[in-house]
Amino acid sequence: MQAHPTATPRTAGHSAPVFEPLRALSASLLQLAAVARTTPPQALLQEALETLRTSLVGFDTAWWGEVSPGHADAPPRNWLHGSIGLAKGFATEWNALAMADVFAQQSMDRLGVVLRESADDLPAQPGVAIPPDIEAFCRRHGLYHCMAVTVAMPRSGLMFFVSMYRGPGRPNFTDQEAVLFGEFVPHLLGHWQHRLEQLQTAPAGNGPWDSYALADADGQLLFVGLRVGLALQAAYPDWSGTALPPALLAAMPATLPGSLLLGRACRLRLEACGPLLAISIPSPHASKPPLAPRELSAATLYAHGHSYKDIAATLGLTPATVRTYLRSAYAQLGVRNKVELVAALRRQ
Repeated sequence: MQAHPTATPRTAGHSAPVFEPLRALSASLLQLAAVARTTPPQALLQEALETLRTSLVGFDTAWWGEVSPGHADAPPRNWLHGSIGLAKGFATEWNALAMADVFAQQSMDRLGVVLRESADDLPAQPGVAIPPDIEAFCRRHGLYHCMAVTVAMPRSGLMFFVSMYRGPGRPNFTDQEAVLFGEFVPHLLGHWQHRLEQLQTAPAGNGPWDSYALADADGQLLFVGLRVGLALQAAYPDWSGTALPPALLAAMPATLPGSLLLGRACRLRLEACGPLLAISIPSPHASKPPLAPRELSAATLYAHGHSYKDIAATLGLTPATVRTYLRSAYAQLGVRNKVELVAALRRQ
């Protein structure tokens, strides 16, 4: 066969040029996918950001978590966080200064946009005056160069942010690093939301994320929806976020699943979620208490023909726990057999 006269023959050993930052981004996203598959949920975000630091964008310290924007009656608030290299009380300090943090507010106002700020640049900006408390906070924690992005967490009522910092004597974050960082974070959030959906086990896209929270065995929060956060804040005015209030942990029922009255009107649903604790607030509009997320998942899998053993392996439970969830689901739905269970689930 004769080649087309305008075709350019390929030369052996000749290949298209490789754009090194693209290669680095591709490698880091592959690493991120592996981390998301193999890392326990309580360590996933930290491991993911360590991947970012070692393979794509270097930083000295980092902070991430969930935040709500300020309004006329309340300042911005960090509801839970994780960090690398920062002091334990970092988030509590920031909450006290949040109203004065213009950079953070700009990030919350411009969702999905990577913002940078450097102490090197601020003196050159006319009319810019850093509040003394913010300046002292940055100096105390070595926040000399900052790069951050805030994105929406659909249906949670809150936003997800990642901030990274370099100290004095270190270079500012570059344009190229800002682009790579901006591409990495949405992938990170996508993996995190997928893991949350697996843990919650409600139908994807329909879970009551604002009324749901996850904590580890020590009470450290991995995720909190706005409605749960507000309920905790109302019941425990001194609650600073990030971990469940000690008084709540002390009042938990001895066996799960169970419930706990929070204040005078809010009841929390508590259940084991593998090694984690799942917390939810039933919908006030439901005519009867809905199935808890893990009960719904176990019942749905059972209705589709899965055995106790298969369901246990899928949800990270024991077969005995699966039986407990199914008995509870049958009782709450008022069904007696699998046929009735399938019909009832269709109405959920």
